[in-house]
Amino acid sequence: MGAVVGTLTMQTKQRRLSRDKADDDLEMTTVCHRPEGLDQLEAQTSFSKRELQVLYRGFKNECPSGIVSEETFKQIYSKFFPHGDASAYAHYLFNAFDTGQTGSIKFEDFVNALSILLRGSVVEKLQWTFNLYDINRDGYISKEEMTDIVRAIYDMMGKYTYPVLKTDAPKQHVDAFFQKMDKNRDGVVTLDEFILSCQEDENIMRSLQLFENVI
Repeated sequence: MGAVVGTLTMQTKQRRLSRDKADDDLEMTTVCHRPEGLDQLEAQTSFSKRELQVLYRGFKNECPSGIVSEETFKQIYSKFFPHGDASAYAHYLFNAFDTGQTGSIKFEDFVNALSILLRGSVVEKLQWTFNLYDINRDGYISKEEMTDIVRAIYDMMGKYTYPVLKTDAPKQHVDAFFQKMDKNRDGVVTLDEFILSCQEDENIMRSLQLFENVI
């Protein structure tokens, strides 16, 4: 573009951005829960201010109150898995997002988790996943906890998977994982064992990279 057109465009964009910022500030005052400021969230996450604005609009569209209850979270999540029962996995996932154990997910909880899952380091992603499996948050993954999560995943995928899954598939899956991860055979998997085992698995490493460029 020419210099004159370029200057006019920049001025128009500056006025538009100013209005957008005012609109965003107004939006954040009208919900029941007001998120932290964009500057603070930008510093805490790997998202730009513009990306945070887009995410916030989507979040507010689904949850006008500014917070997500577990029931609402389950309803939203179940839409992605119409052929299965996603309620159990959504429950565990909700608890992983709800780091403060408040019984609700705020926008800050949402974008902090999303930042790790989409743009965090390998270790950060694995730490977050470990916390998902560590249901009682005692710092270890037991066989029972992993079985609960894996069974929830199988229920979520539904009966229309191919090839058809055997009824004992979750147990076989967990047994194989524990055989690999429980290095000292003490019956539980520590964070260090979990990270080391995942880093040794090429399939897991590839899966961690799938969503890096989603946003």
